[in-house]
Amino acid sequence: MAATPPGTPPSPAPLPPEVADALGIWARLGELMGNIDWVRLLETWGLRLFTAALILVLGLWVVRLLANAMERALGRANVDPMLRKFLHNIARFAGSIVIGVAALTQLGVPPASLIAVLGAAGLAVGLALKDSLSNFASGVMLILLRPFRAGDFVQIAGLEGLIEQVNVFQTRMRTVDNRIIVLPNSQITTAPIINFTARPVRRLDIPVGVAYGSELGKAREALLAVAAASPRVAKEPPADVVFTAFADSSINLLLRAWVPTPDVIIARSELIEAIHAEFNRRGISIPFPQRDVHLYPHPQAGSDAPA
Repeated sequence: MAATPPGTPPSPAPLPPEVADALGIWARLGELMGNIDWVRLLETWGLRLFTAALILVLGLWVVRLLANAMERALGRANVDPMLRKFLHNIARFAGSIVIGVAALTQLGVPPASLIAVLGAAGLAVGLALKDSLSNFASGVMLILLRPFRAGDFVQIAGLEGLIEQVNVFQTRMRTVDNRIIVLPNSQITTAPIINFTARPVRRLDIPVGVAYGSELGKAREALLAVAAASPRVAKEPPADVVFTAFADSSINLLLRAWVPTPDVIIARSELIEAIHAEFNRRGISIPFPQRDVHLYPHPQAGSDAPA
């Protein structure tokens, strides 16, 4: 082995394989970047990229302006707020899709390919989100058909509450004791819907029982007088009284009066209180359930009582 001449610097230590591989990759990448004709690349793609970005930015801005203008126009036409918001969101979503397709087309992507990709993606999403799409379709039906609006008091599937918000996937209700109920829209469209506030007036039915010994004419006059004295009862159509049944302990009457929808609860309370006071004043008895029990003595065995 030959001796190393004095003054010769020591040879560097070999690099680890990982570092050597990384340096080789960077060297090849630098060689490839050096072979690229950047001037030609900018001439070919620079204008396309700039135009696509311009279409995307300006297009989304114009879509937002048009959607907001449409919502304001619908507001001036007194369209329901839920329907305005829904149409606003649909317009912005559809406009964004169109602008995105236009920008990709400017980059050289064929429109037919984009439509095919969007269709395949839509099919896959539809299969994966079947229940969500069912709620979405039901939300569209609720917003377009409008069986109720925000602020209506309704009964849906046995649940009662005030409608706070209708979204495309679910509906939010608030109960009278301030609880929140969130219902999927697909359950709402398949269940009976009772809207208590859809009309400005409602008929209030108050059943009243009177004793069998009472004069029915006087009872009827008393009920009509109570209805006529109430400021909440409408004059047209007029209140009336009908006889409904011969019950076990009473003859049942029904006072039917029309009141404004917001006053139904308080009007019922006031009329019941006034009926009780008027019946007491006129001496008309409101019976309570009772039963007469008759005891018949039987002779005991061995007694002298006749058989």
